[in-house]
Formats: sequence, C-alpha cells, structure tokens
Amino acid sequence: MTPQQFIDAALWFPEAVETEPFGPGTLVYKVGGKMFALLGDSGGDRPARVTLKCEPGLALELRAEFPAVTAGYHTDKRHWNTVVLDGTVPGDELVEMLRHSYERVVAGLRKADRERLFAVLGEDAPPLPSR
Repeated sequence: MTPQQFIDAALWFPEAVETEPFGPGTLVYKVGGKMFALLGDSGGDRPARVTLKCEPGLALELRAEFPAVTAGYHTDKRHWNTVVLDGTVPGDELVEMLRHSYERVVAGLRKADRERLFAVLGEDAPPLPSR
C-alpha cells in the first residue's frame, strides 16, 4: 500500500478528518477530535510508516506475524502499532488494521456520536488498493 492509498482509505471512514498538528510531513487522521491513524513522512528513500490504535492482545499478535509491525512509535506501545509501508503487510490486512483502529477510537466517543458513526459505517470497509 502506498502512502496515497493509505490516505484515501483513512479518509473513507465516516467523519474522518486529516490534520497536521505536528507540522508538515506528519498527517494525523481523527474522528470526533481523537486520533485513529498517523502517517509519517517517508524521509527520502525510507518507506512511510503508519501508526494505528490496536487492542493490546491483537497488537502483540500482529507484531509476531509481521516484521513490519512494531510497537507504536512515540505512542503508548501497548495500544498502538507502527506499520512500515514496505509492501510486506498485505493491503487487505492493513485496511483491517485501519478499520480496527477507527472502531477502537469511535468506541471511546460519546454514546450519541458512537451510535451515529457505527450506524453510518455498518459492515463496509474502504476499497482495497488496486495494484
């Protein structure tokens, strides 16, 4: 998945907004004012990295399964994973991680917001990036 494909997928979610609170080069995706994804600048020839919220047990499983998934960079390492966009994590898996992150954040919002967002989201998922 390319950084642009990740951006498209992140903005697909209901009421997702893109911000740059840390300055140019670091895109933060929020819902209800809370971060669910962060896309860090690739810094030249290094692959881009995304940081996603994750349930702690699943976070450990993903880190064991994919070498490109590590404990969250500059975040709570128990609840966040950082994924290197080097092509080793399949696009469908990355979309699933993104949806999981979004759902974890929405679950922590006010009841009215949570119910509205989950109703709009339903069972849909962002389209998988084409090769």
